[in-house]
Amino acid sequence: MKIKGVIFDLDGVITDTAEYHYIAWKALGEKIGIPITRTFNEELKGVSRKDSLERILAFGNKEDAFSDEEKEALMAFKNEYYVKLIRDITPRDVLPGVLPFLKKLNQAGVKKAIASASKNATTILSSLELLNEFDYIVDAKEIRYSKPHPEVFLKALKAIDLKAEDCIGIEDAAAGVTAIQEAGMKAVAIGLDESLNHADIRLQSTEELPVLKL
Repeated sequence: MKIKGVIFDLDGVITDTAEYHYIAWKALGEKIGIPITRTFNEELKGVSRKDSLERILAFGNKEDAFSDEEKEALMAFKNEYYVKLIRDITPRDVLPGVLPFLKKLNQAGVKKAIASASKNATTILSSLELLNEFDYIVDAKEIRYSKPHPEVFLKALKAIDLKAEDCIGIEDAAAGVTAIQEAGMKAVAIGLDESLNHADIRLQSTEELPVLKL
């Protein structure tokens, strides 16, 4: 298989903003009386803001405690907190192996897209000075369904005008790996967590990205 396109998740693949998400969700949890642990936060990886909030409320047995308007306000609180935290992101925060891999893809003429559950994908990529590296960016503003639904990857495939069998997707979350496979692509997982065992290819870290065969 000759790879013609690579579709990347953003958080945990291009840069690691997971800690910022955790801090922001933890602050929200304290605000509404639901303690957010690091273990539970793992369940929010790759999940949209709305679905993350619903999971948090279910976790705290408060599914019916807030109106739709109040939920919107809670999501806004989390996002504002998160945006303040990511203002300090710089090109130094690009994960190891990413830049050499992007260079390799450019030399091979491979198309590149981002498929992110974040509404701040463009802001983050701009801070990393990588915005122009990608042919298209699909973020949470363009989709209705969260991963593991394949919508975000299907939109990316359509945007770069390639067939699923000619592309691979790269993720660090189980839901994302499932979404890639549901979109018809081979899935490359970053990390050795057992929840990623269903991926087609496993890499220990992003440092191994440049060794992927094109």
